[in-house]
Amino acid sequence: MPDASSPAVPPTPPIPLSALLAREDLALRQIAGPADPGIVIHWAHTSEMADPYPYLLGGELLLTAGVHVPGPAGSGGYFDEYVSRIVAAGGAALGFGLAPVHDTVPRTLVAACDAQGLPLLEVPPQTTFSGVARAVWQLMAQARLAELRRVTEAQQSLAAAASRPDPVPSVLRQLAQRVGGWSVLYGPDGSRTAAAGREPGPEARAAMAELAQVVRPAGAAPRPPSRSAAAEQPDGPAGAVRPQPAGRPAPSSAADTVAGTHLAAYALAPGQGFVLGVASLQRDTGDHTIASVAAVLLSLLTGEHRSGTGAARSSALVRLLLGAAPEEVAPLLGTERWLVVHAHPDAPPAGATGPRPAGTDPHGGMPVSALGAALGSTLIDVSERVVRVLVPADREPAPQPGWTLGVSAPAAPHDWPSADAQAARALARAHATRAALVRHGNRHGLADLVPHEEAEAHARALLAPIDTTPALTETLRTWLSLHGSWDRTAVALSVHRNTVRQRIARCATLLNANLDDPDIRMELWFALKQPGQG
Repeated sequence: MPDASSPAVPPTPPIPLSALLAREDLALRQIAGPADPGIVIHWAHTSEMADPYPYLLGGELLLTAGVHVPGPAGSGGYFDEYVSRIVAAGGAALGFGLAPVHDTVPRTLVAACDAQGLPLLEVPPQTTFSGVARAVWQLMAQARLAELRRVTEAQQSLAAAASRPDPVPSVLRQLAQRVGGWSVLYGPDGSRTAAAGREPGPEARAAMAELAQVVRPAGAAPRPPSRSAAAEQPDGPAGAVRPQPAGRPAPSSAADTVAGTHLAAYALAPGQGFVLGVASLQRDTGDHTIASVAAVLLSLLTGEHRSGTGAARSSALVRLLLGAAPEEVAPLLGTERWLVVHAHPDAPPAGATGPRPAGTDPHGGMPVSALGAALGSTLIDVSERVVRVLVPADREPAPQPGWTLGVSAPAAPHDWPSADAQAARALARAHATRAALVRHGNRHGLADLVPHEEAEAHARALLAPIDTTPALTETLRTWLSLHGSWDRTAVALSVHRNTVRQRIARCATLLNANLDDPDIRMELWFALKQPGQG
């Protein structure tokens, strides 16, 4: 016999015996034993041994032509002993071939199968045992494909539920629907936090609460006395549960069956004490996988809640809405200095038509959520024209496939508006120069040699004639930054090159300056770099 620690059944869904009987090409006919629709087959095996017990694993459709039968129809209690050994080995059904040894199924075999509750199938002469085995594996492959499709659809629906405004209840509802039962989330103190689906009876609910204590970390909450629910042990009988020994780490999952209800508990967010419970009247092959996916999603959701990250962001938003200044709420986000990143998706593939919003997956690149993850921040603002990301200053943004990025200089909260303008200008310069990423220049230069108050006063006086017209100021700044290139300035500002020429000419008139003079350009650039000028 094989090692008891090895799987007792193959990792594929079993098939109902009725599905095999429904195959018209096989022409099988059940002539004895129970006609229970719940009888399933895990595999087919052919044997002519008088005692097949040592060669069976359980769940087989055993096929025989009766070569081992002494005499034409057996004698005495031969078939009683033969059938009892098949039943003892866990055989699911017996198929008896009518050729080439026997023309009919022995009556004593029919009686023995009826007496011991073993389904008996008559295999006609035209049906080979290999054909029966092939049909079993075909049906199993179809069942496996259907199960994989079911699990995949469940994973997608659970992921979609996790992105809804009420993610935890949505995931629980979707899980209960997919397993056809009840799902419940227990908090660290053992109380029920949320539930969905049809609740089982009081006995099963009490057993579920006790089963949750089995997988809860020892320090999460006091464990009440448990009835019989405990972690499923690999060295015990199938379905048996035993209490965990003192001092032994809690298992990640546990299972039990109470009052005809299958129960399973999964520890969430290791060390936090949340537990997911699942109860169902029927336990299908893919249910454990589906529940495990839900457990992972709920671990992420409850883990963020417990870590305070989500709560801190919510608190910061509420305080801003209630009138707090950015510098007052910034400490809730975890750092004092930040970078503002402006991002725009690259052009769509050749031949693509229609506009693409900024939040969609760019050509060959990544969606907005993945962009935020790559930059190391979840503080993302998506608009029709640009994606803005607030990134901790200790991160170093790198070029991202499918995106053009403009990055500001590090800024404290009170300078965030200026950093936002810096990122916008850096993005415009990146577009104009066809660069994947442009950083706002933050090097120390000549401006640092002049007192800030004097530099700002000089800038205000010099730029006063155009200061009230933002289009002129921004066009002049962009044109100077791009070394007087009409075409690249037009690209950066998304205007026609003639518009750029007209605006620069207007600036020259209002400022009464020769913009071809490098000294004039340098002085204007110095003025435009001052904080008061954006």
